[in-house]
Amino acid sequence: MAKKKSILDLYNMKKKGEKAAWVTAYDYPMASFAEQAGMDMILVGDSLGMVVLGYDGTVPVTMEDCISHCKAVRRGAPNTFIIGDMPFGSYHASISDAVHNACRFLKEAGVDAVKLEGGIRVADKVKAIADAGIVVMGHIGLTPQSSGQLGGFKAQGLYVDSARLLIEDALALEKAGVHFLLLEAVPPELTGFITRKLTIPVYSIGAGLPCDGQLIICGDMLGMFQAFTPKFVKKYSNVAEIVINAFKEYIDDVKTQKFPEDKHVYHIIDSKEDFENLFAEYE
Repeated sequence: MAKKKSILDLYNMKKKGEKAAWVTAYDYPMASFAEQAGMDMILVGDSLGMVVLGYDGTVPVTMEDCISHCKAVRRGAPNTFIIGDMPFGSYHASISDAVHNACRFLKEAGVDAVKLEGGIRVADKVKAIADAGIVVMGHIGLTPQSSGQLGGFKAQGLYVDSARLLIEDALALEKAGVHFLLLEAVPPELTGFITRKLTIPVYSIGAGLPCDGQLIICGDMLGMFQAFTPKFVKKYSNVAEIVINAFKEYIDDVKTQKFPEDKHVYHIIDSKEDFENLFAEYE
């Protein structure tokens, strides 16, 4: 089993030009699969609201939801660098709330880092969390928790004025003490500039190649989440189709009594006569 990466390993990967490959996971089996495959990092994203819990967005996700899923992922991937996603409302009200909830991720779920959305507006929270000794990931561009203000799940930084705001956000977050940064749904030209400008690792989810690594949602890449597929997703499998077909075959086997077969049952050990006598007692 490979040694779990540290924040220093991730910085060295950036320095050497080695790309980090990471994915979301929300439960023990998926985390175990990711670790066995050699994933560099796992994000327990608040995207679990849509992918696992069936919400229309990420806003309803609670701290308890995130902590519970982080615990499961840690059990499934004990040797992988895990990032816990701070849900909507867990860091917005005050610096005190932000630090308290970030500490919960480490103390209760054993994650290696926390992630929170926003740029300049959350820089004070980022600084406080980092000052508490916690590794922090920033997240700018398309930020699902504030998608209502963005007019929906839309790409960001496509125009000079909005790109300038993202550059300012990135600079503010680095100054505040983020250890790495995630860019979501921004043009690769902007991704490349921000990656060159910052000294910390910069990662992409739908933000192109010129950065230090890529994140993808497990439900998207595996074809499990069917509500919609973002433009930036490459499907590596169609698990939904496989599972649905398996369920159909099972239903047919039950209806036609092809399942269970003899090999799927347990047979009596005492004599048939003994069992007949037992049944007779209750006739």
